[in-house]
Amino acid sequence: MSLQWHEYASKDELDQQLAEAIAQALATAIAARGQASAAVSGGRTPAGMFNALSNKDIDWSRVSLTLVDERWVPVDHADSNERTVRQHLLVNRAAAATFVSPVSSAATPHAGQAEIEARFAALPQPFDVLILGMGDDGHTASLFPDAAELEAACASTALVAAVTPPVAPHPRITLTLPTIARAREVIVHITGESKKALLNTALTEDKPVTAQYPIRRVLDAVAGEKHVFWAA
Repeated sequence: MSLQWHEYASKDELDQQLAEAIAQALATAIAARGQASAAVSGGRTPAGMFNALSNKDIDWSRVSLTLVDERWVPVDHADSNERTVRQHLLVNRAAAATFVSPVSSAATPHAGQAEIEARFAALPQPFDVLILGMGDDGHTASLFPDAAELEAACASTALVAAVTPPVAPHPRITLTLPTIARAREVIVHITGESKKALLNTALTEDKPVTAQYPIRRVLDAVAGEKHVFWAA
């Protein structure tokens, strides 16, 4: 299925339109199956979208939410993606949603991986909608170029993988590439001209699979709907 681009004049318009698209996907899933599941990404980019999404009038009590990936830090840590989700998304109407945390009290994500795998196995699968970001190095989720665990996470039959980024801080837990690729709808949420240029480069480079940017490897594997939502 081809990648559909949605470009907006401002970040605020992007936030509003993406929130509406996610809400529609969740409402459609609820109507079809009585429940919906979504995996979102953290970082600075989605906070405005989270705020808009939290006010959408859908049956949030039937929605299960989690994160695509997470730094293995306490929930009150400044670098915690879950902290951002709890502050900006699990409020207003969306406070009624069920959130499944991707971290535990284990010392490392490798030690906690089995527990998180069991939690995620209880979520409605495949995810109805999954939101990805993209780093300046072409990583998405916590599938980092040159990470020791990258190839295993790209081929794993498990739902999640523990990853140690080669340069970014904190070890991570992440959905594996096959888990992401099974989602009914995958949306890449990025802003800025440099990210747009990088994504276009990633999608058109002629390189062996293992040398491609992780964002390319993920999008190539997605069989369902796939979109890019972008604003300068």
